[in-house]
Amino acid sequence: MPGRTSLLRRLFASFALFFIVAGEPIGLLAAQDDSTTVSGRFRSRGTADDGGDELFEGVSVVVTDASGAEVATAVSNADGEWVAVLPGAGDYVVTLDESTLPEGVAVREGTDPATPITANVGRDNPVIIPLGERVASDSGSIKMVQLFVDGLKLGLIIGMTAIGLSLIFGTTGLVNFAHGEMVTFGAMVAFLFNVTGIFGFKLTLILAAIVSTLLCGVAGGLFNQLIWKRLRDRGSSLISMLVVSIGLSILFRYVLLYFFGGRGRPYRNYQIQKVIDFGPFSLPPKDVVIVVVSLTILVTVGLLLQKTRIGKAMRAVSDNRDLAESSGIDVEGVVRYVWIAGGALAGLGGVLFGLTEDIGWEMGFRLLLLMFAGVTLGGLGTAYGALFGSLIVGVLIQMSTLVVPSDMKNVGALLALVVILLVRPQGLLGKSERVG
Repeated sequence: MPGRTSLLRRLFASFALFFIVAGEPIGLLAAQDDSTTVSGRFRSRGTADDGGDELFEGVSVVVTDASGAEVATAVSNADGEWVAVLPGAGDYVVTLDESTLPEGVAVREGTDPATPITANVGRDNPVIIPLGERVASDSGSIKMVQLFVDGLKLGLIIGMTAIGLSLIFGTTGLVNFAHGEMVTFGAMVAFLFNVTGIFGFKLTLILAAIVSTLLCGVAGGLFNQLIWKRLRDRGSSLISMLVVSIGLSILFRYVLLYFFGGRGRPYRNYQIQKVIDFGPFSLPPKDVVIVVVSLTILVTVGLLLQKTRIGKAMRAVSDNRDLAESSGIDVEGVVRYVWIAGGALAGLGGVLFGLTEDIGWEMGFRLLLLMFAGVTLGGLGTAYGALFGSLIVGVLIQMSTLVVPSDMKNVGALLALVVILLVRPQGLLGKSERVG
């Protein structure tokens, strides 16, 4: 019993320290900047003389509240961008003054110049009012290329978070359901440093992401040392540890809800960006950064697994734990490094995932199913299999929107997972094993 009592004391101390550092509970991570803005950009895609977007300067908008009273106005600048400061959260109507549009330009057919919006405190609330005629593509191939690229971007994010999950399973046999909460934790730590600020200072998102990655790596190591190593030392079965991970997942999820609140929030200055045209597809700068950072990190992880001593030890323990231990490899040391690396990758993946959508308490849990799909599809316990399977899952999710509604896009990836596993149960890159 003394060991269990010591474990409970450490866990209690960890939670106590978190509460002391955090301060107030609900809404703690909300932005301290209480300004509420609404913004947009007036442009017509593909109508400029060079084939690019035509930008409209001097176009006015009027913002009214629920009673119809005018609360703000704004005029677009040379880049077509406009911002209006609102008195606070609430329901508003943003109305375009059509008399300020250039001659020959009108609101797109079927679009109402008056746009209702529910504004939230401490964030920018974007509004889209399309102008000009819709430019139809010559064929559906452009849309397919765009969806394919978007799928690769999503697959890279899933792959970065899934590698740690796969390596943890390969070295310990544990299916860690709490891995999704590490993704959420990483996104929220970056939000804390980037938006809320610490001691009055706010970091750029790049610095906030670095801090978040380091803290998530430390958290992963502590998570293993305080809980999973003790359970392994006591001979707990994998089923028991699986149930513990499910319970911890639920606990951590609602702790994050308690501190962060239920409303999603974005990072600073990344809501509206000019897209970069790459020919058949286009991406905003933040998506380009996501792809470049993901590829850089994943290539680095691959080189570490192939070239470094600890990387080779990780692969050896993942392939055959008993054989690796008998050959002199410190298996517990390898497992410790795996948990640290897995936590760091999950945290960085959470930051990148938070750039694609608002940060919320359930974001990691929603990504967890896709991580499991990628790991299972590629082959359990292999880092390369997790990456390969995640890329397939990401592409299938985005491409499936060609035939199914976007709110059902995850179904296509899961159906493909079922079909492939019926043909190849060990996954695409996994090794077949003899049972019995």
